Amino acid sequence: MTFSTAVIGASGFTGGELLRLISDHPEFELIQATSRKYSGRSIGYTHPNLRDLKLKYSSPSEIQSVDVLFLATPHGVSMNQMGDFLTIAKTVVDLSADFRLRDPKKYDEYYSGHSCPELLEKAVYGLPELHRNDIPGAEIIACGGCNSTATILGLYPLYQSGILSTNDRIVADIKVGSSEGGASGSASSHHAMRSGIVRPYAPIGHRHEAEVEQELGVKVAFTVHAVDMIRGASATCHIFPENFDFTKSDIWKSYMDSYKTEPFVNLLSGSGGIYRYPEPKVVAGTNNVEIAFEIDEKNGRIVVFSAIDNMMKGSAGQAIHAANISLGLDETTGLSNRSLHPTGAP
Repeated sequence: MTFSTAVIGASGFTGGELLRLISDHPEFELIQATSRKYSGRSIGYTHPNLRDLKLKYSSPSEIQSVDVLFLATPHGVSMNQMGDFLTIAKTVVDLSADFRLRDPKKYDEYYSGHSCPELLEKAVYGLPELHRNDIPGAEIIACGGCNSTATILGLYPLYQSGILSTNDRIVADIKVGSSEGGASGSASSHHAMRSGIVRPYAPIGHRHEAEVEQELGVKVAFTVHAVDMIRGASATCHIFPENFDFTKSDIWKSYMDSYKTEPFVNLLSGSGGIYRYPEPKVVAGTNNVEIAFEIDEKNGRIVVFSAIDNMMKGSAGQAIHAANISLGLDETTGLSNRSLHPTGAP
């Protein structure tokens, strides 16, 4: 059975990734791609890797009914139109932040409020490793943010096993590529300003902290740096447990218990080789996450490393993964490609 799909906001970076994945997906048929700015132009005009797609952008006002509707819109768009979107498709997969948080008060704290809080209860946080059983039947699938996804996946097994408690202090140092800023660009994203940098742009109070607190029940302090790469998010989490009464084997067991059957989670031992710890470059173009850890007994610390492609596992790949599960398909469908090695900056 083939499922019809459409992408709203398709001309941006995330929209382009969705189009790429959907066009190669054996069970999906791309019916429509919308763009306010480029309506009437070919998809290849903004996404040169998709010049073979014989489809033009249409206006969002002309959206048709489909089985699955993907939203790759800026924050604030889907919350204002979700009522209409739910009449167009049985399943709406939202890649923005508009439905990730269950508590409306958190939108007041981290964003600028929420225009339809009554719909938040319909949404399921779309990270399959945590909510695989909740996704089928969900009307709204809200994909996690890229920085929160990398952090949550790194910490989740420690939370599940009880090694991590709500009283432990956690600091997440995150390095991100320029594609996180989107296709519209800004003064800080100009090549002369971006090249060669390691620039803290969210030293405190990053919005994705709210997702980690919601999903894991623990507070994590983010410091996020923009670095000179295009794709990728690398999270290094420093955890200072109150009770340092575990072994390396205990931690390994927690990760294996949580992830041993997960198709897109790769656990690294950190034992040897150039790429012994997670690197965004290694997972570029895939829906994979790489995770490793070290125990610093001298300082009473666990260090957890996780790396994703922010455009894939952190957005479009996660969306397709969740949609597959929602529709009862093999969850790896359309996502089985391997990364390239060697390759340039991700």
